[in-house]
Amino acid sequence: MIRHLILIAFGLTILFSVSVAAAREKGPMTGTWECQAHGGPQGDIAFTLFLQQTKESVDGNISSPMGGTQISSGTFHRNMLEIHLDTPQGNYILMGRYKKGELSGTWSSDSDKGTWEGKKSAGASK
Repeated sequence: MIRHLILIAFGLTILFSVSVAAAREKGPMTGTWECQAHGGPQGDIAFTLFLQQTKESVDGNISSPMGGTQISSGTFHRNMLEIHLDTPQGNYILMGRYKKGELSGTWSSDSDKGTWEGKKSAGASK
């Protein structure tokens, strides 16, 4: 009986350790980001990034009043986020620096460019 309890306790300890390690691997980009783009022909546009980070890889999607799309590719390395979006309206690249829980940087498309900034939503995972 004691041997079974020890095995159960050992198994629970391993499961807890794996859960803690997985939570740490999420990375600071994981969560919902409320953002604002500046400089495009439509003026300032609010958009939302729904991001999932695993190590240096970032995926997810973007939503705005103009529609939404999946992220084609994304990376986060040395506090720099790079996101590529391939849409029927054109290809976009968002570059942003992560500092003190916020993102800011530049965006570019096939024909335009501008700046953007974002903040993680209050209820988003940290």
